[in-house]
Amino acid sequence: TFTVEEAVETIGFGRFHIMLFLIMGSTGVAEAMEIMLITVVSPLIRCEWQLQDWQVALVTTMVFFGYMVFSIVLGLLADRYGRWKTLLLSFLWAAYFSLLTSFAPSYTWFVFLRAMVGGGVSGHAQGREENKQIIAMCSCSNPLLSLGKVFWLAGSLLIIGLASVVNPTIGWRWLIRIASIPGILLILVFKFIPESARYNVSTGNTGAALATLQRIARINGAAVPEGELREPAQERRGRFKDLIHPKYLRTTLQIWIIW
Repeated sequence: TFTVEEAVETIGFGRFHIMLFLIMGSTGVAEAMEIMLITVVSPLIRCEWQLQDWQVALVTTMVFFGYMVFSIVLGLLADRYGRWKTLLLSFLWAAYFSLLTSFAPSYTWFVFLRAMVGGGVSGHAQGREENKQIIAMCSCSNPLLSLGKVFWLAGSLLIIGLASVVNPTIGWRWLIRIASIPGILLILVFKFIPESARYNVSTGNTGAALATLQRIARINGAAVPEGELREPAQERRGRFKDLIHPKYLRTTLQIWIIW
């Protein structure tokens, strides 16, 4: 018998992981553009709607409030119903509400819609972190994990560059529409992202997990280990109290403080 981790290590690093890295890394571009968008739009909406300082600041606050609340909700959904479905939902959600923001008739609607965008973007992390772990299992010193931060930087620079051209010419509403394009393009390539094999075995669906591992092996020109994939299913998933279990409490608190 063999486990998912043993299979991933046997298959090794290859073309599949590079493709996965590029697709999931691109979510960082889309995420950075949506988050940093407020920075380059705020001065314009301040003038258009005659906003005070606290009203401008509230926009950013609500984006991250939506991110905080829905990251919990989408994290629970990912544990219950799978990473693939949750990630697809977050792409559709963020792109939809981002486009709606460009048609916001008032400040109140703008704040609400950007909070919903923040909620959708928070789901990107569910799939991105899962696939970082898949890549890490292949090589603990893999440089791609460090290079992943470049995508966020690229998204930040891209939205600032676009703003310098779009804002003075066709306006901030078109900037928002253009900024939603990366998220829409990611939806089109979503079929190349498989459901997590680790999630499938946790639900007892070893057949789907094995199919995913075989697909990865085929793309990499490798083979899965001989024998039967066997790993115990998890009866309970997505429980908040697991985070504060004595075994994980120290790690949980450290991560919260760091973030």
